[in-house]
Amino acid sequence: MFSDVISYYESFREQERLERGIGLLEFERTVDVFRRTLPPAPAVILDVGGGPGAYSCWLAEQGYQVHLIDPVPMHVQQARWASSRQEQSIASVELGDARNLSQAASSADAVLLMGPLYHLCDPQQRGLALAEAHRVLKTGGVLIAAAICRYASLFDGLHRGLIDDPRFPPILQDDLETGLHRSASGDPEFFTEAYFHRPQDLPAEIAAAGFANVRVLAAEGPGWLASDLDRRLALPAEREQLLDLLRQLEESTDLLAVSPHLLAVACK
Repeated sequence: MFSDVISYYESFREQERLERGIGLLEFERTVDVFRRTLPPAPAVILDVGGGPGAYSCWLAEQGYQVHLIDPVPMHVQQARWASSRQEQSIASVELGDARNLSQAASSADAVLLMGPLYHLCDPQQRGLALAEAHRVLKTGGVLIAAAICRYASLFDGLHRGLIDDPRFPPILQDDLETGLHRSASGDPEFFTEAYFHRPQDLPAEIAAAGFANVRVLAAEGPGWLASDLDRRLALPAEREQLLDLLRQLEESTDLLAVSPHLLAVACK
């Protein structure tokens, strides 16, 4: 099952996804949350499921000691290359699994799970990843975990016209009813195997692994609806105006389900 996810990322240009449009908004909002919730540098951070290293590279430049772990060999290569091109490099990059980390217990000040909670479809497997994050965190350490919202494929299907492709409605129906996203067509346009959380279910899942003070924030929030998103993000004043608005709304329970991605913040 997980091999399908690895195959998808071996052929998808994930390293470019966060550079424009909705992906860039996701990146800007995520690092905004990092600035306000992570312990100060040079804290030790594990970026579990860190992909090609976009967040690890940014954190390393801020002075953090970052260790990236990802199950996709291509991502590991890309992260090492990206790290080598910047002044402050990532401390380590390794091939690994969120459910079985090599790091010692109580060795990290913060753990990022920026993919495992939506690529591990079975709740028991997600529980293993959360238990490992809890194990390697120091007491008082911070967890930031990303999830895909239950309604993300509905919004994406309407926004990009996928709803008109006869292959898409059955996938969407399963997404809405069960949260289990499976693209039987194998077309990367429809993503890969994933689990989409309802915002109200995420806190209990994280608390069950022993975490406290769980908060769920909207990543993109309603900002992805801006018709001129690329222009706004390219202009410093307008970008900050948008980010400030989304910061004010990030914990609004009325709007959480509008956000394609959710960020759960908790502590050990």
